[in-house]
Amino acid sequence: MDSAELHTAIENVRRAGIPGLFAEVRDSDQVWHGAAGVADVTTGRPVTADMRHRVGSISKTFTAAAVLQQVESGQIGLDAPIGRYLPKLVPGERGDAITVRMLINHTSGLAEYLPYAYPSLKAFPALADTGPQSLDDHRLTRFDPTELIQMGVTAPAIGTPGGTPGLYSNTNYLLLVKLLERVTGTTAEKYITQNVIERAGLRYTEFPTGTHVNGPHSQLYEAWFGMIDPPRDYSVYDMSWVGPSASLISTVADLNRFYGLLLAGEIVNQSSLTQMRRTVPVISQEGKLIEYGLGLYPMEDPGGETFWGHGGTVWGGGALSMTSADGERQMSVAVNLQRWNRLDSTGRPQPHPIDDALAALYRVAMQR
Repeated sequence: MDSAELHTAIENVRRAGIPGLFAEVRDSDQVWHGAAGVADVTTGRPVTADMRHRVGSISKTFTAAAVLQQVESGQIGLDAPIGRYLPKLVPGERGDAITVRMLINHTSGLAEYLPYAYPSLKAFPALADTGPQSLDDHRLTRFDPTELIQMGVTAPAIGTPGGTPGLYSNTNYLLLVKLLERVTGTTAEKYITQNVIERAGLRYTEFPTGTHVNGPHSQLYEAWFGMIDPPRDYSVYDMSWVGPSASLISTVADLNRFYGLLLAGEIVNQSSLTQMRRTVPVISQEGKLIEYGLGLYPMEDPGGETFWGHGGTVWGGGALSMTSADGERQMSVAVNLQRWNRLDSTGRPQPHPIDDALAALYRVAMQR
């Protein structure tokens, strides 16, 4: 691990346009913490590597692990139809055809509810006709998860159950939250906290209890493809628009600890871990074709080594966590700006120096 090279790489991301970012890199017993830039562009308050951060869909790995624990205990059938457990939410033939596995790996064919909850994002993820107004309109909106699920279930299907490529959809994971609550008799937040977060010994990871992030944290600046200029702070936000499957608050150190223990078989058993690493082609929310497992997906470094993890975004913030298959090498990074790419005439995000700088940071962090 080259600390100087890592410091240079993280500073280059700041220079490329991210207000602030921070990271932890682990290589066996070596640990590097780094931060660059500011947590508040008005006051100049610096970011620090121990800050808490909204980690978005990284929460999906926690949700998937919790569901697989219930599979291990016999309370959930991985290939059982979701209609067996939630017949009112996914009724009829679709409830019979969509399995729990299809929800976890995004091959259910259920549409994303987000464009229906946020009207000005109606073209999401086709971005040409979107706008940021809904972000302000819904900053403090308390969404009902059942209503969000209904938006996704009643929307036109985007595929057939089990068909590939799948399409990444938050509707799937809101249903998994309801499934957890159905079989455990408690809230998903409580179950995941007791059986995943506490089991992993994570000290600074929690679900939000309100609209604020508790403890030291950065402002979160949303640019919405240049339509919000200068970028606006959305660190205060009601996260019910995504629920427990994308609302976790954590630290880069906690994320590395979690993925290290998960891939060592300490959170779910080895059989479940094998299932988590069985991938299918899925189209991401950015429109890219990726391989997706059960709440995990693989990423390769230039040398061909496979890393497992997940990324996540919220309005204004992003995070990425990856761990080598042997658990020896890890990186988690958090940034306080999102959707920095401007759009071309077709509505496609244009290249930005931040993309190249982040890719360079990942390469430095993952290299042996």
